[in-house]
Amino acid sequence: MPRKLDLRGGTPVWSAYRSPAVPVAALKGDTKTDVLVVGMGISGAMMAEALTRDGHSVICIDRRGPLKGSTAATTALVQFEIDQPLTTLSKIIGGDAARQAWRRSRLALANLQARVRELQIRCRSVATPSIYLAGNRLGASDLRREAAARRQAGIGASFLTRKELQDEFGIDRGGAILSHGNLALDPRKLTAGLLLTALQRKARFYAPAEATAIEGHRSGVTVATRQGPVIEAQHLVLTTGYELADIVPARGHHIISTWAIATARQPSKIWPLAAMIWEASDPYLYVRATADGRVICGGEDEEFTDEERRNTLTLKKAARLTKKLERMFPDLDPAARFAWSGSFGATGTGLPIIGGVPGHPRIYSVMGYGGNGITFSQIASEIISASIAGLEDVDAELFKLEA
Repeated sequence: MPRKLDLRGGTPVWSAYRSPAVPVAALKGDTKTDVLVVGMGISGAMMAEALTRDGHSVICIDRRGPLKGSTAATTALVQFEIDQPLTTLSKIIGGDAARQAWRRSRLALANLQARVRELQIRCRSVATPSIYLAGNRLGASDLRREAAARRQAGIGASFLTRKELQDEFGIDRGGAILSHGNLALDPRKLTAGLLLTALQRKARFYAPAEATAIEGHRSGVTVATRQGPVIEAQHLVLTTGYELADIVPARGHHIISTWAIATARQPSKIWPLAAMIWEASDPYLYVRATADGRVICGGEDEEFTDEERRNTLTLKKAARLTKKLERMFPDLDPAARFAWSGSFGATGTGLPIIGGVPGHPRIYSVMGYGGNGITFSQIASEIISASIAGLEDVDAELFKLEA
């Protein structure tokens, strides 16, 4: 079953904001359900909401409890813009597939915005533009070509010259892409809202409850738990984040360590439109504002899994992020009031891996979220809920697991 990871360290900024409590029960006896979802972070919450909306009976389990894994560590830049630029992704998987992946990401974000409004989830959701800055990965001329490629794919993008970027946003870089229609929100409030919606539809939540063995058979899946009881389900969905279950092939998936800081509230000093800012660099920096005027700055990513080493580096990484933030916005107070670390999964393409586990037709998994975790979780909820309903999602092939 999943390798246990310490998914985050330090104090994420979201601890400063109260989220609704999500009630859970103890798993005291064997039970049955249509679908068992393992994991109660943002991916599990989206899956539970989608499946209960379709009328399925759903059980969710988590070895920690709701919202206690990596969801609380996300900086929640909820973007349709995939980490892998469209021009680069086209070279990896082909132009048609790359354009479709970008279009599906944009559609998923629109669907998520609509769902938040429909369910009236109070997660401080605000439509936000984004600025993609020239860096050591793509220079200004590269970004000009990237913007043109996005427009040809039907995805709005405006190239900003150095002067336009300086005049409109006060940032001194060689150029940037301005995009509209991304989303800033509180990830814990969103996750809690989705879980509570599923609970209202009679989903059952058990925690702590840890899956220890999975056995698939023709009519369903049997999951044994460390607590003793066995859960029988027609379908199993593994939303365990970066703690991959042994049954899931890990080819193409690796773990990245990341760091973030958040400042004190300073709403009068936030840049125009409170746009999300990220850069075409490796490692890249990203900056966003919260609804009450804190500045979140993250990045400094490194490819390793050692949680103790990751957490030990937090003070050093926080100091670097503070200096980078100060250089970008000299008028801000860059001091870190919150500093934390986290781990996330990534793939070579920057796309998630979603779908049925090879050789196990009733078991599904989601992995490799990268920097678009919340958007990709929405795509996963759409693809997997369609598959369980016996429907075909036209984009499923883009994200499927390989044996």
